[in-house]
Amino acid sequence: MSSANLEALQEFASSCWEKLVRQFDDLDALRQRLDYQTYILAAAALVSSLLLGIAHFATQGAIEARRNEDIEMTLEQVFPGSLHDNVLVDDVKTITEPSKTGVLETTVYIARLKGAITGVAFKFIASGGYSGPIVLMMGMDKDGAVLGVRVVAHAETPGLGDKIERGKSDWILSFDGRSLSNTSSERWRVKKDGGDFDQFAGATITPRAVVHGVESGLKFFQRHKAELLE
Repeated sequence: MSSANLEALQEFASSCWEKLVRQFDDLDALRQRLDYQTYILAAAALVSSLLLGIAHFATQGAIEARRNEDIEMTLEQVFPGSLHDNVLVDDVKTITEPSKTGVLETTVYIARLKGAITGVAFKFIASGGYSGPIVLMMGMDKDGAVLGVRVVAHAETPGLGDKIERGKSDWILSFDGRSLSNTSSERWRVKKDGGDFDQFAGATITPRAVVHGVESGLKFFQRHKAELLE
């Protein structure tokens, strides 16, 4: 919110407060009225609402800026800077697909180098985690090969399932270079299920969910490749 708009809102709040104060000039007489408590409650509610509104607008910009910083940091980990010279968060496309709950919108970040598209990155959800959905960010080149995958959010068991985090192990790096063309569908499984990817000791559900999620992300790119690279 601009400083001018914030000042205008503050002036409006001050004006409303002054009007209420004038209602209380003759406080003794006002106490004799039946609607005295109503005035008190109305004044308190109005002041609280205005203060909350001012606080919301004053912090909204900072919150949005921090959110963009977090996204940019994750994008740097899944898409090499040497492969693009544009600002990824400013170059996006939205892909809409039907889902079980309605419509699913996916924001895709487009990477360009000297104007030519070199790849994409997007955030998506891997379902089937031990403690719920796992949010991932994946970058891939224009041919559909994985450049990097990172976990954005999860609620998996500390010491077991949290090994999907880059800071806890290098397991997530096992997807680098993988694609649908160089890894057949039956290999997109953990080794316990006959696939290529390690599971964790005491935690198979979590890596299984991530493997299936990454494969689904690659299939998403395949479905929309022409639209994303045009």
